[in-house]
Amino acid sequence: MASLSLRLAATMPSVGPGKTMSVMSTTESGGCSGGREAGVRHLVQNGHFSVPAAVQVTRSAMSSIPVSGSSSTSPLRAVSSKISAEMSTAPSTEEPELETDPIVLWNRYVNWLYQDKDLGLYLDVSRIGFSDEFYEAMLPRFEDAFKHMKELEGGSIANPDEGRMVGHYWLRKPEIAPTPYLQKLILDTFDRVQKFADDVISAKIKPPPTPVGRFTQVLSVGIGGSALGPQFVAEALAPDNPPLKLRFIDNTDPAGIDHQIAQLGPELSSTLVLVISKSGGTPETRNGLLEVQKAFRDAGLDFSKQGVAITQEGSLLDNTAKIEGWLARFPMFDWVGGRTSEMSAVGLLPAALQGIDIRGMLDGAAIMDESTRNTTVKQNPAALLALCWYWATGGVGAKDMVVLPYKDSLLLFSRYLQQLVMESLGKEFDLDGNKVNQGISVYGNKGSTDQHA
Repeated sequence: MASLSLRLAATMPSVGPGKTMSVMSTTESGGCSGGREAGVRHLVQNGHFSVPAAVQVTRSAMSSIPVSGSSSTSPLRAVSSKISAEMSTAPSTEEPELETDPIVLWNRYVNWLYQDKDLGLYLDVSRIGFSDEFYEAMLPRFEDAFKHMKELEGGSIANPDEGRMVGHYWLRKPEIAPTPYLQKLILDTFDRVQKFADDVISAKIKPPPTPVGRFTQVLSVGIGGSALGPQFVAEALAPDNPPLKLRFIDNTDPAGIDHQIAQLGPELSSTLVLVISKSGGTPETRNGLLEVQKAFRDAGLDFSKQGVAITQEGSLLDNTAKIEGWLARFPMFDWVGGRTSEMSAVGLLPAALQGIDIRGMLDGAAIMDESTRNTTVKQNPAALLALCWYWATGGVGAKDMVVLPYKDSLLLFSRYLQQLVMESLGKEFDLDGNKVNQGISVYGNKGSTDQHA
């Protein structure tokens, strides 16, 4: 089985007062690992690491470029910049130095390497310069985080302002959903998605203008989490010659929208249009939809016979699709956020239409979830990343993170993480009302390009 590893390290000299760069570099080679998902639970807010998210990386082998860093026990020697005492929530330390002793480096590597050979996941955090004392001091906070995570997966209210649960974990393992109703809803939606995709690919469902033909293109209209997840999976996992070609309208740029429509040409008549919006009223998505509908009218085509809505039940988009008799409607759930919706119909339908094994994606994600439930920090990859990120940023986002994928098919990994991490961690207050000013700025491009620059 191909393997996957992530290396996170503080590598840059200061880029401003109290600010350095934190780097996660990834490369990938080898074949598909059956839809494994590298899950990262982002643990935040004044030491109460309770905000969950999943980073879906469903292809295999990732390795890292060597980076400058550190790794020793106290006294700490690492590449890092000191954060001002008034900003930092971490213990004050002396300016660290670079560790060069190969024996110390090797022992730290062996001591901190996370590996799951069956899963094909390897995580090396040995070059992050936290000390044993820092690790021990953080353990009570992790105990609190694990308790909150368990409550979260059990259906506790995670968004008190809106009274909502957070349940994207249930999509991957419906039997842990808190009620039989939710369990059935998840299973039924998956079955409908799979059947619809199979019927489209087999030409059982055909576009009306070409009754003896088949759908050849998919045009997805959405923005943010409704676009980034499906785009990432499409680029990372889709076969070289998918049964349907997938295009995206994810911006309000008129020239960009016109370009995508023009590229379809005469195939507009055999294009399946997915319109994805949780609220059903997102302005950017609505603008894209209006432009696509105009193109259909200009071509003398009935959009409703080729349109599919993925939205929350009862939304403006859902009601419009129902009244106009669109080809199909699939639900988005109020307990699934846009940035974590890839394992809902939002991501599963585009993936299935490309011939991707969506059951394998869900199974891999569920396995990854299990590893993030391990309450032993050293045996939990998400907890290790949380520990590193908290240390590297002083608990207040005092450094930025650069994500460098070296595999072409993983280019969008950095963009996907940018939204996932920044939206999940960018909180001014914790759930108790304390001002925490959390957050990490995330950047990234193709590894070789950024390395060259």
